[in-house]
Amino acid sequence: MKTGFLGAAGRVLDALADFSMGVASVLMVALIAIFGWLVFGRYVLNSTPTWVEQAALLIVVWIAFLGAAVGIRRGSHLAVDVVREGLPAPLRTACIVFATLALLFFGAVMAWQGYVMFDRTVRREIPLLGISEGLRAVPVSLGGVLIVLFCLDDLIRQFLKPQKD
Repeated sequence: MKTGFLGAAGRVLDALADFSMGVASVLMVALIAIFGWLVFGRYVLNSTPTWVEQAALLIVVWIAFLGAAVGIRRGSHLAVDVVREGLPAPLRTACIVFATLALLFFGAVMAWQGYVMFDRTVRREIPLLGISEGLRAVPVSLGGVLIVLFCLDDLIRQFLKPQKD
């Protein structure tokens, strides 16, 4: 029964990671289009669109935090594994668990502080865009929640996995 639930939970988290990467990918295309408009406006129309910088900053924040969470899920974040992989299995497992717990803690802090930042900025507007400044904090909090979920899944799987050396 546990394997069935873990399998289903893993598929849901994988789908969540895929969706997050899809959103980040669409935002990357939008970012490229926005900068294309900036170049066209500046050099062809001789009228630089003033909103581009603020829109680009907002989009980059979303891409970065969604991408970071997906990197945790897929294990593609920056890591130096050479020392850890040379250790005996119990120490290697301890290092993996410690790193995952540290990431989980970091994700929880991100989620909470992103919420605090959202709460403090939601009533202000982003200059030139006319939308809530709180939208810059949403991806911080959302990325933190995703990191916590992905790390919890990693920890559960780590403890249920048979040890080998």
